[in-house]
Amino acid sequence: MTKHIINLTVNGERRELAVEPHWTLLETVREQLSLTGSKEGCGTGDCGACSMILDGRLVTSCLMLAPEADGCEITTIEGIARNGDLHPVQQAFIDSGGVQCGFCTPGMIMAAKALLDSNPHPTLDDVRLGLAGNLCRCTGYTKIYEAVLAAAERTG
Repeated sequence: MTKHIINLTVNGERRELAVEPHWTLLETVREQLSLTGSKEGCGTGDCGACSMILDGRLVTSCLMLAPEADGCEITTIEGIARNGDLHPVQQAFIDSGGVQCGFCTPGMIMAAKALLDSNPHPTLDDVRLGLAGNLCRCTGYTKIYEAVLAAAERTG
């Protein structure tokens, strides 16, 4: 099978990659760029563990073929901290106890960031809706919602 050459900007860095046409964005980011924060939880787009921000919108990277992302700007969980300082959403998850096993956390944080980028002052209902595509099997969501609301106070 012939590889496709794609150009991406990942976490602010321009990258040219040769990818198989059937590779997902998640596979490409994890395997070729060694950015392993995003996880494959289900492979069907139901859990949100693979969430990334592509051109300003939240995507489930396990469902997107890498060639479809050619020319796009991608932000992964590794790309939101700045100069060694955690992003306010990351810090709020720690401070609020919004993590347990941590498997879903990168996707939750990316969904929360996307929500706050578009709605800096969300209500609890907004947060519930904004994170509806992300599943957690450990926390029961209360601490996660509290973390997003706390991050909104810090950034808004």
